[in-house]
Amino acid sequence: MVKEEKAQGASARPIRDAATVILCREREHSPFEIFMMRRHSNQAFMGGAIVFPGGRLDERDCDPELFACGGMTPKQAKELLQEPDLPCEKALGLFYAAIRETFEEAGVLLARGSDGKTIDLSGERRERFDAYRGELHDNKLDCRELAAKEGLTFAPEQLIPYAHWITPEIESHRFDTRFLLAKLPPGQAPVHDSVELTESFWISPREALAKHRKMEIMLMPPTLRTMEELALFPAAAELFQAAANRTIPTILPEAFIMEDGFGVKLPNDPEYTIARYKQPSRRGEVSRIVLRKGGTWETMGY
Repeated sequence: MVKEEKAQGASARPIRDAATVILCREREHSPFEIFMMRRHSNQAFMGGAIVFPGGRLDERDCDPELFACGGMTPKQAKELLQEPDLPCEKALGLFYAAIRETFEEAGVLLARGSDGKTIDLSGERRERFDAYRGELHDNKLDCRELAAKEGLTFAPEQLIPYAHWITPEIESHRFDTRFLLAKLPPGQAPVHDSVELTESFWISPREALAKHRKMEIMLMPPTLRTMEELALFPAAAELFQAAANRTIPTILPEAFIMEDGFGVKLPNDPEYTIARYKQPSRRGEVSRIVLRKGGTWETMGY
């Protein structure tokens, strides 16, 4: 779904609603890990970057008949996303977009079988559901039809809203993206789709940040800032508990030019000027993300 927004000093550009999933797994005697994928270098938006599974909202994600395949109401979805002006149907549609895109891109399906248990995608069922992934991607199947075929109940309640970022006005491809947390369901193993994505792996937030600093991987500003926040949690349990009680402000970065490069100001930066998204400034907090020579993004305070 697309909306128009008048950019400051620029013509209006379409902003597409989207959802992305921070998929976590816990490891015995080691920090929790996040499932990441590398976008194909030929992609117009964030080509070559390391990203979470996700994608744009489709009209079919907001189908009331699809909502009947799960246990969350549109009103509950809106309250969880903490967006008073968001239509309830679009709010729940974003949860279903997150479920669909995570299945299409990573092969992980947040759903239950007819027995009420989390669906196991191992063995023969894996091959069958991989075929469904391709059909969904090619618009030969939708999630409502998938639920009917397999007797599924989708589980949007397994997603916990975490953050909300809007692509800066300077970009030609703009997205209004909700970041949601989810735990890897038992009996499932993610695999990237090899169409828009070329690689996938599990990695701890701290290791991802270290690889980014060494320029072994590229994290774009929202992903970089999110990884820094995730790295503060010693275990997934603490992360999910904090997320359930988290206030979620909308983050629309504001671009600026420096002598030695380019960057974006976050809403808590003292020089941020977009009144609608302005947040209180607190010294010592990260408030800018800058692109250094060599192409590495780096966060900084003021």
